[in-house]
Amino acid sequence: MAQKKNAVIVGGGTSKFGVRAATIFDMLQEAANALSKDIPGLKPKDVDGLIFASTTAGRNSNSLNTAPIVAHRLGIYPTSICVRVDTLCSGSNTAIILATGLIESGISDCILVCGTEKLNMPQRWESVYMNLITNDHDWDSAMGLAVPPPFFTMIAQHHMKKYGTTKEQMGAVSVTNYAYGFNNPNAQFGGKSLNLDEYLVARTVCEPFGLNDCCPVTDGASAVIVASEERAKAMTDRPLVYIRGTGQTSTHGMSAHWPADTLADWPHLKHAGEIAYKAAGLTPKDIDVAQTHDCFTISEIIEVEELGFCKKGEGGEFCASGGIKVDGQTPVNTDGGLLAIGHPYGATGARQAVEICKQLQGRALNQVKDAKFGLTHNLSGVCAQHTVVIYGTEPR
Repeated sequence: MAQKKNAVIVGGGTSKFGVRAATIFDMLQEAANALSKDIPGLKPKDVDGLIFASTTAGRNSNSLNTAPIVAHRLGIYPTSICVRVDTLCSGSNTAIILATGLIESGISDCILVCGTEKLNMPQRWESVYMNLITNDHDWDSAMGLAVPPPFFTMIAQHHMKKYGTTKEQMGAVSVTNYAYGFNNPNAQFGGKSLNLDEYLVARTVCEPFGLNDCCPVTDGASAVIVASEERAKAMTDRPLVYIRGTGQTSTHGMSAHWPADTLADWPHLKHAGEIAYKAAGLTPKDIDVAQTHDCFTISEIIEVEELGFCKKGEGGEFCASGGIKVDGQTPVNTDGGLLAIGHPYGATGARQAVEICKQLQGRALNQVKDAKFGLTHNLSGVCAQHTVVIYGTEPR
């Protein structure tokens, strides 16, 4: 029996995130160009696989079976895998899990994982109402449950009632992530600062959320290379970043199947984290830096609880006391996160992987000192699915 190979992230890049006139193919080429600059030793002929993540590519690019067209536009000729995946907000994080399995099994040796979304067309309002088809259409969507802000405000209200989380604690998440994103040239809100007073008087979106509690509607693309340890060493002299463990759990995407007594508790995220920690041979205390799915401020508060960075119910206090800052216990969303960078669904997981790769190689913009282990997390749909990937500077 052949020995299992180690899978590593070699490097990556992103396009500019924001409201773009560019097509998905334009943005993918931008991301791939940034990736090629990040890995000068990478040649197109090195890439034997492509996993492309996008939910709206068929709708907004007028291109079905998009993966071969992406391969054409990027000048690669996949021979082991060429496929598009759709798990909405966790698309490219899911793609990294699939790429890891293909690398470890020896089926592939070097896979380009990329993702993109074009959400500000054909008409911007469609991007919100498109979310009505992300869960059970017959039962939940008819009640408007899948539109993100109203659903996540119910989560926030449950958490505030059960655990005493405050508006100011949610504001601490937004202020911190805007500060992280300030010097990120590819962030939708790069160069924009936010203080707590400005946060508290921002226009109300849906009580208790103000404008800065919500991530923006964003276009963008990202790309990373997942390769075998041996192939990676031939491409780069940088420290290798190993994929140590993964986990993904899913409910049925229907409110009647919510796995807890209240929306304030996310046991399916906790379970996904436990699976990933066990596979990685690590515990939450080992994680030096994390990128979590801060689509709303309350999301990050619950995520630091369920991923074990603090006790359940203390996420608000943990964030407000500086636990998520670069010198805190567990720095979170150090490149600005979804709140400051934006969230083009299929691109977000790979964007997070780029940041963790840079953190563990010691070259991030907001560098965490001596970071050895990192974690990425995405949720999908009406919080129906959670995806976790854990990285390290050493193989397990």
